[in-house]
Formats: sequence, structure tokens, C-alpha cells
Amino acid sequence: MSITVNQIVLHQLVKQTAEDGNFQLDTVLRDDLLQISPEVEQLMLELHRAYQGKAKGYGVFKRESLFAQQLNRLLERETDFLPFSYESAQLLAAELGKYAFAESGTLVLCQYNFLATDYLFIALLDSRISMLVDENLEIHRTQYLNINQFDLAARINLTDLQLNAQSNRYLTFIKGRVGRKVGDFFMDFLGADEGLNPQVQNQCLLQAVSDYCVQGELNKEQTQAVKKQVFDYCKGQIHAGDDIALAELSAELPTLNERSFASFTHERDYGLEETIPPVRSTLKALTKFSGSGKGITISFDAALMNQRIIWDEEVDSLTIHGLPANLRDQLQRNLKHDN
Repeated sequence: MSITVNQIVLHQLVKQTAEDGNFQLDTVLRDDLLQISPEVEQLMLELHRAYQGKAKGYGVFKRESLFAQQLNRLLERETDFLPFSYESAQLLAAELGKYAFAESGTLVLCQYNFLATDYLFIALLDSRISMLVDENLEIHRTQYLNINQFDLAARINLTDLQLNAQSNRYLTFIKGRVGRKVGDFFMDFLGADEGLNPQVQNQCLLQAVSDYCVQGELNKEQTQAVKKQVFDYCKGQIHAGDDIALAELSAELPTLNERSFASFTHERDYGLEETIPPVRSTLKALTKFSGSGKGITISFDAALMNQRIIWDEEVDSLTIHGLPANLRDQLQRNLKHDN
């Protein structure tokens, strides 16, 4: 699968520290767009793939969003990509300059097409220092962009934005982990609120599957079989980089009490979208029990409950029959050492 880059530009945000200890982010702007070349398209393909693999939130523009107003002018061809990029760079520098975690970086703005969908990609990338050996076997210092690890990035599905006014997922952003989430600062720059919540959607899907099995009067083994079907389908969608399609999932599940799974979810009004971004950690609950705390981490297949693993609710304990061989070996070695 190839990517088609339509327009791309790089700018820099440079952190400057004043004598009083305060700092600001200044912009260093290119005079023109980058020429489209195989190297440029390879860069964007790698950024696209890296972005696909990151945990993302979904958003929609607020009515007062300055960025959305600038983007609309671009889409209506009232302005060109280069001046749009200037305004975006200055807007981002002003927003991020308010916070102590802000650092210098290279700002990438790119309009590209992938699988018949138009996107606008925005990311602030770190520069790293490395060593280069030339044809004369001389060593030189060189800088490179860190295109696999980045926290400040967003992508706008321009096709969805223009064709579906009610969409709650045309904007995605990376969820970072620095105090208040880094992604929140980027959302402030974009002037956006959270839209679709994948975590909630996945939790509702799990509840719907459990309820579907109950109303179908399935026994424990049959329920586990249905949940495994759901998990296997979702795992396949994750590997393919696709969303969970409710109608497609329903077609793979048995009809219970003359109701398809899709009909059941619509009747009960679980609030499920027709397509749902999968959240791997949540979906694991379909086939596993897991938990951690107070120095203990436990995870086991749900099918083992009341078989090899017995839960005594009154005394709050689990009894495990048949320990994993490697765990038993560690325990035996520790016992010999203590003796």
C-alpha cells in the first residue's frame, strides 16, 4: 500500500530562554513547500505507520476553534497550504509556550492520501544526534528526526470532515503521559473537544456480548465459545488495523432466540457505533481474568475458572491447581536456597 503526498512543509519551534528565566517558543519558517520526492513519501509512510500504532483519542472542533477556521479557509481554497502552515505554526508555538514541558522540535504539516482517504497530519518531532561514517570512513555527527517516538501529533480525516457533518471521529490525537495528558495541550491548540470514546465503546460492546449470551440462555461453555468468537474477530481487526464493524461481527455470531447480535444491541440501545476502534486491553476481558495490586499480578484464561482455578469469595482467595512449570521451578529453587 502506497501513500500519496500532496503538500508538505517543515517548520521549527525553537525554545528560547530569557535572562529572567522565562522562556518562549519562536518559529523558524520555511520559505516554500518541500518538493515531493521518494524520500518525502517514505518519511510520511513511516510517520503514518507509527501513528497508526499509537493509542489515540478522538475529537471534534469547537465552534470557536481558530485552527478549524484556518483549515476551512484552506479547504475552501481561500488560502494556500504555505500561509496556512505559517498560521498553524505560530498558533502551536503560542499555545505550547505556556507550559514548562515544551521543547524545541520540527513541525511537520502534510496533506496526503492513503486508501482513497485524504488526511492532514500535524506532528512536532524531536531531533536526535547520531554518528555517520562517510565513504572515506570518517566519522561525523549528524541529526535525524525521531519518527517512531512522538507524543505531539494529530491527524484530521479530511474526507470524513467534509462528507459527514455529524462525525465524532474525524480528528484523532495521541494521548501522552506527562501529568495532564500531553494530548490535551495539542487539543487546546486545535480548539477541539473529545468526540468518540473508544474505551467506553469497547466496554459497552463487552456488556452487550454478555447480555446477549444471557438472553440466549447459553450455558457457561457456550458463553465462553461466543466470547472467544468475538475476541478472535476483534483480534483480527486489530492486526489488520481496522475497526470493529458491528454488522460484520454480528454475521459471525450465532442467532439466539431468533435475534441477531446487531438487532439485539439496537433493541437494547447500548449506544454502540456501527464501527468501533478496538482497544486491546479492554477486549482481553472477553477471554481472560486479570488484575494487579499489592505486589501481585494475576492473569488466566476464563475457561480455567472452577476448573484449575477456584475462587472462594468468602475468604477472598484463589486456589490454583497445577502451577505453570516455570513458576513451580522458581518456587522449588527458592525453597532449596532457604533450606
